[in-house]
Amino acid sequence: MIRTVLMCVVLCVVSGSSKPTEKKSRIHPDEPLSRLQHDDVKNFDYDHEAFLGQDDAKTFDSLPPEESKRRLGLIVDKMDVDMDGFVTEDELKVWIKNAQKKHVYDSVEHQWNDFDINHDGQISWDEYKNVTYGSYLDDPQADTEFDYSHMMARDERRFRVADQNGDLIADTQEFAAFLHPEDHEYMKDIVVQETMEDIDKDGDGFIDLKEYIGDMFTAEDGEDEPDWVASERQQFAEFRDKNKDGKMDKEETLDWILPSDYDHAVAEAKHLLHESDINRDGKLTKKEILDKFDLFVGSQVTDFGEALLRHEEF
Repeated sequence: MIRTVLMCVVLCVVSGSSKPTEKKSRIHPDEPLSRLQHDDVKNFDYDHEAFLGQDDAKTFDSLPPEESKRRLGLIVDKMDVDMDGFVTEDELKVWIKNAQKKHVYDSVEHQWNDFDINHDGQISWDEYKNVTYGSYLDDPQADTEFDYSHMMARDERRFRVADQNGDLIADTQEFAAFLHPEDHEYMKDIVVQETMEDIDKDGDGFIDLKEYIGDMFTAEDGEDEPDWVASERQQFAEFRDKNKDGKMDKEETLDWILPSDYDHAVAEAKHLLHESDINRDGKLTKKEILDKFDLFVGSQVTDFGEALLRHEEF
């Protein structure tokens, strides 16, 4: 079975079963670190979920304070990448961002053995191609419902962009970038290119208002447009089309689908630093962090959010 087509079928089923007035979004914003209200006056629940996630934050409640401090101390040593005895805002940010990407690494781990056919710890383009498009390659005429050749060419282009050293063999980081390009800075151009290819129906290299709305909503016979369509038309005119030429170019499309106006990880790193930096020198000692263990404990600073709970690591 061709894996890519399976995904396509799933998406088509979801789309087909949705009401035609429902809004489809292509925006890939950073996930909020927690759905809870951030109010440290009441509690640190937001910070705990921001670092660990809802389920594991609840599990933390059963840990004795001294055990939490001990484990957190080991985590501080991991966070201090340059081993200068301090944890900086940048080091906090990096750890939190890694925790945000846990779903990416889980996805890679889940799929890795399916594609690493020779079990050499890497996935070549040939391995991915043969697993994903094997039945098509064996008999290209067997199924003409889908344009497999186009899909395969598009996958190969993305694979080559993800493959930073150009050997057509992906390590775990490169395969993660291939599977989840929206989460990797150097893959942004290919995300924009694929999005524009999907929406730009007249092939002029731009997305005009008709194409923009058409990607989200197609009216059925005699159907009135829902209210949100008018709102999106206004969004296009006022915010999407920044240079007011009636269409979105690559830069405007990038700003639309990968907004960068707010970084949750940066905001949380600044908050943790502000709350814990007793001497206001702009960096944290291990003691400062441990003195605020109730703020940090259970955090995503914990080796992708679960290190506090994995006894074998401590």
